[in-house]
Amino acid sequence: MTTVYARVGSPLGELLLAGEERAGTGGSEGMALASLSVPGQKGGAVVQDGWRHAPDLFKGVAGQLAAYFEGRLTRFGIEYADGVGTDFQRRVWRALDAIPYGRTVSYGQIAAQVGSAGAGVRAVGTAIGRNPLLVVRPCHRVIGADGALRGYAGGVERKERLLGLEGALEGR
Repeated sequence: MTTVYARVGSPLGELLLAGEERAGTGGSEGMALASLSVPGQKGGAVVQDGWRHAPDLFKGVAGQLAAYFEGRLTRFGIEYADGVGTDFQRRVWRALDAIPYGRTVSYGQIAAQVGSAGAGVRAVGTAIGRNPLLVVRPCHRVIGADGALRGYAGGVERKERLLGLEGALEGR
C-alpha cells in the first residue's frame, strides 16, 4: 500500500492530508484518509520518504473541507484508513464522530459514553489528543466540564475558530 499526500489551503493554514492509496473497481484508484494535520500541530504528520504527492486523489476531501469552511457542509463523508490507533482510541474516535455539528460535549461525557468514566477521563483526553484526523473527526467539539476550551493538538485558537464557525460558541 502506498502512502499519498496533498496540501490544501484553509482558514487554519495549509493542511497536510495523507492517505492510503487503494485500487478501486474497474481500474479506478481511490484513497482512504489516514491523517489531516494543521501547521505546527503537536504530533502532526510530516511527509516521509516514499510518500507520493497525489493531489488528484484528495479532490473530494478538499472539496468537502472547502464546503465546511464556507459553512455549507455539516458532516463529512470521507473514507478513513483502517488499522489506525488502539481499540480504545478507536472507540473514543467513534464517539467523536457522533458529536453533532454546532454542539459540544465534555471529556467526561465522552468517557462515560465509552465506558471509562471517573479516572478514565484522562485516558479519553489522551486518545482525543492522538486523533490523526483534525477537523473531519471533530475533536474540537470536546470541551472541559466547566465550558473551558481545553487542549487541542492544533492549538486552542484553532479550536475556538472551528467552534465559532459551527456556531457552538453562541450564548457562552
